[in-house]
Amino acid sequence: MSKQIAKLLKVIGIVQRVGYRRYLLDLAQKIGVAGYVKNEKDGSVTLYIQGEEDKVNTFLEEAYKPFYPAKVEKIELIKEKTPDPKIKYFEIKFGTIQEELQEEFGAMQAIFMNYWQEFRDYRQEFRDYRREFREFAKRTDQNFQEIKDKYGEISERLTEILDTLRRESKETREKLNESLKLLKEAIEKLDKKK
Repeated sequence: MSKQIAKLLKVIGIVQRVGYRRYLLDLAQKIGVAGYVKNEKDGSVTLYIQGEEDKVNTFLEEAYKPFYPAKVEKIELIKEKTPDPKIKYFEIKFGTIQEELQEEFGAMQAIFMNYWQEFRDYRQEFRDYRREFREFAKRTDQNFQEIKDKYGEISERLTEILDTLRRESKETREKLNESLKLLKEAIEKLDKKK
């Protein structure tokens, strides 16, 4: 078991009305450290953290990596402290009901604005896809027209070839019939001479 430490810190950045305190609470519960976090009037948060030294260090590393839109610029050490055995868990120290409502509405607004921006990006992407689809449809229509035109040419050629084959087949049949007739006559003449 590593040495127990405690630190009082000030977190500066976009850390109020963005769900940062909740992020720290979840993080502390996951890592297994105790302490508290509370909002300050200057827009920062005060953070008291205590526990095994390696867990506190892990917690502080992760405290720099909150979810968007929260952003930590720096974490300043206010004071090294002696761990308080009475503090067993990590908690959010809440302000007045008005401050907390403002905090929650601010967090919701930040999330909403993030979704709104994503929606605007998707809307633009959709417009781009729609434009691409129209161009594709136009090219496809042109390709089908070319195939139709080409098929028309092929159809005409095949009709000409078929007509030629029919005509030549009829002529060939007539010549064969005439040849057979002449051959028959020749055989009959030979038979009479015998």
